Amino acid sequence: MRHIVDLCKRCEIEYKTLPGIGEIIDGRVSVKTLRDVRYEDLLGRLPVHINTSGILSYLKGRTVLITGSGGSIGSELCRQLINFQPQALILVDAGESNLFHIQMELRYELGFQNYRSILGHVQDRSLMREVFREFRPEVVFHAAAYKHVPLLEINPWQAVFNNIEGSRVIMELAVDQGAERFILISSDKAVRPTNIMGASKRVSEILLQAFQDNRTRFMAVRFGNVLGSSGSVIPVFRRQIEQGGPLTVTHPDVNRYFMTIHEAVQMIIQAGAMGVGGEIFILEMGTPVKIVEMAKDLIRLSGKEPDRDIKIIYTGLREGEKLYEELITTGENIQPTEHKKIMVIQNNLLTVEGKSSEEMQKWINGELIQLIDAANRRDSQAIKKKLRDIVPDYNPSDHLPIFNKKSQYDI
Repeated sequence: MRHIVDLCKRCEIEYKTLPGIGEIIDGRVSVKTLRDVRYEDLLGRLPVHINTSGILSYLKGRTVLITGSGGSIGSELCRQLINFQPQALILVDAGESNLFHIQMELRYELGFQNYRSILGHVQDRSLMREVFREFRPEVVFHAAAYKHVPLLEINPWQAVFNNIEGSRVIMELAVDQGAERFILISSDKAVRPTNIMGASKRVSEILLQAFQDNRTRFMAVRFGNVLGSSGSVIPVFRRQIEQGGPLTVTHPDVNRYFMTIHEAVQMIIQAGAMGVGGEIFILEMGTPVKIVEMAKDLIRLSGKEPDRDIKIIYTGLREGEKLYEELITTGENIQPTEHKKIMVIQNNLLTVEGKSSEEMQKWINGELIQLIDAANRRDSQAIKKKLRDIVPDYNPSDHLPIFNKKSQYDI
């Protein structure tokens, strides 16, 4: 497709693309539908195939709770989950606008009526307890999180309250109310984190593994950047192109793994069917993409030429950012699964640390008392210090040399 687009550009021929076969089969679009080529079309991914029967077995007829249900991942989860005939969806989100839009879409565009909308924060234990007691969800997808790296660097206490304490609250209630499965949406930034956001996600993974000996099956899904999500670089570049540029790239060598929202959520749902407890699933992200090359592609797709019509400028890495992201870290033994695009980390934290589940929970709860105390005091340095105690390979960027070569653990 890249080659065809390039030829059309050279010959000054207009070009469109037909919808994918999957979209036509699902009835989402007509074969007559033509649209402009999008950047997602140029990622060069093979189609994702999922095991529908395995997914139906854990979702059909179940009450499913989705935290962060109005966000990029959460809302796409809602759209895809209704295809597997859940009994009800419980939508939890702290953003009024996001929650309103997803419930309107479910009702009036997708024709799904059996949902309940809960406006509130996941760290609000009393509210979440009422929600779990009233609806008794059997499956929980925990997508709620603050994820903007630079914002959390200057507001680290919010990462503690929302990403860490909020995760602990939802996990504890899932156990208390007998949920069957709990799927945590994690991030590649949890691997050897250099920022608050990544460290908070790693603590959430540790919490999850500390809960694994309960009847509830806990699992995490770790993946990279999602094209078109809130805060994604794509919408930022598009706005900059509309304004005539320049496009701002932090560093000429910075690269990231990318997935479309649709395929990321497909594999999250698939991983939920595969977990038996304590796993961290890794989504196969393909080849990392250089951000500057992405910027140039988007400029060309807009009918302009990079550096001639639209300039690209380099602004420098922001606090907490790496040149590249990784998907696994030291001591993690990654293995294939029956799904070719999903891998799993075999050596879980409890084995590595040599602690029982009970010992692990006691240790992490003791650490979190001190971490939350630091967050209540808005003490950034104390938060970072305690995060380093919990996550030894957390290396804040304020004293971190920039990574200039590929890690041996990078896949």
